[in-house]
Amino acid sequence: MKKLEYCVYILFSLKDKQFYTGYTTDLKQRLTDHFHGHSTNTSFRRPFILLFCEYFLSKKDAMRREEYFKTSSGKRTLKIMLRDSLTEL
Repeated sequence: MKKLEYCVYILFSLKDKQFYTGYTTDLKQRLTDHFHGHSTNTSFRRPFILLFCEYFLSKKDAMRREEYFKTSSGKRTLKIMLRDSLTEL
């Protein structure tokens, strides 16, 4: 059986109340990078919480999902999917 290797993840910035979407093959290391400011794209937006992650067999599928979540309709979908979590923040 093939391993679910590619993870699409959604972070939520407690500073600016915005989503950050990415994909990785090592979620633990990637979160460490974000949470400790080792990522230039997100260091100024800390602190973050991990709101969502989804695993894929295919890198192309993961990249397609990441791209979708970065669109306006993808962001609307996230707000609907995660509405209970977002109201608790």
